Parts: sequence; C-alpha cells; structure tokens
Amino acid sequence: MSRIPDGLVLKRHRDLEGVSASGLWWRRGILAVIALFSLLALGNLFGQRPATVTARTQAATLSLYAPSRVRSGLLFSARFRISAHRELKNATLVLDPGWAEGMAINTIEPSPIGEASRNGKLSFELGHVPAGSAYVLWMQFQVNPTNVGHRSQDVELLDGEQPITRIDHSITIFP
Repeated sequence: MSRIPDGLVLKRHRDLEGVSASGLWWRRGILAVIALFSLLALGNLFGQRPATVTARTQAATLSLYAPSRVRSGLLFSARFRISAHRELKNATLVLDPGWAEGMAINTIEPSPIGEASRNGKLSFELGHVPAGSAYVLWMQFQVNPTNVGHRSQDVELLDGEQPITRIDHSITIFP
C-alpha cells in the first residue's frame, strides 16, 4: 500500500467528512463556470473565425475576408479582393486607423506600389487593375497582448481620388 502524501487527511479529503453540502456546490459551480467558458470559446464566441463582407458597385466589387472578433496576442490574416468591372487606373485601398492601432502588421503581400497616410488612415496604392480581372492583397497581423476593446476597421476603395466603394467593418478584441 502506498503512503499518503503529506498534508492530506483521508477522512477530510477522500471521504469529505466535515465538508458541508454548500461547500460542495460552490466547487461544482466554479467548475461549471469554467466548463461553460471553455464551451463558449469552442463555439467561436471569442474569435477568430473569419467571414467575408462584400461591397459591389458598377465599377468594382470589394471583398474583405477577416475576423471580427480576436483574442489578444493572436495572429490573423485579412484578404482584400478587388474585382474590377471596369478599368481601375490607380486602385487605392484606404484602411481605418483601427487596422494598425494596437496591432503589429507582419506582412503585406503583394507589396503595394506606394504606402501613405491619408488623414491618419493607411493608404495602399495598388496600381492598375484591368477590367475583368482581380487583385488580391493579403495582410497578416498580430494583436498586441495589451490591446483590448472595439475598433473600427472600415475599408475604402478609390480609383485615384474617386471613391468607388466602401466596407464598414469593426473588430472586437478579447483579453
């Protein structure tokens, strides 16, 4: 027979003598809350499953494939797809500051022709997109571990200075 570890009393810890029924229900309640929290996380309540949002005009269709809920410290990708219905001479994507605020931008592929700040927003000059073709821009992000809250991540497609279409998007960041 093996020795009983120091600090354990069999009558109290194994047989639960002297432990009230309410004490047992507190323990079970805490375990139930932890189990519920885990089930909600498995059901994707806390991020990061992406979804597609699309805005269509006569000139082009802009699609965004990105999550709207993420957890701090995690990596995620966003895909911007521009399908030109007519020629776009100077396609430009303008992203709200929420795309960079509290985020590390790890990669932008393919590299834009030019990058700039447009009144505090990120502006990516993509260049010529012929009618009937598509341009896909991939961005990879990492959420800073101290970043928690809700941010606007709207996206606007321009042809030069002319607005083509816009997607309203936001992200919620959980601890």
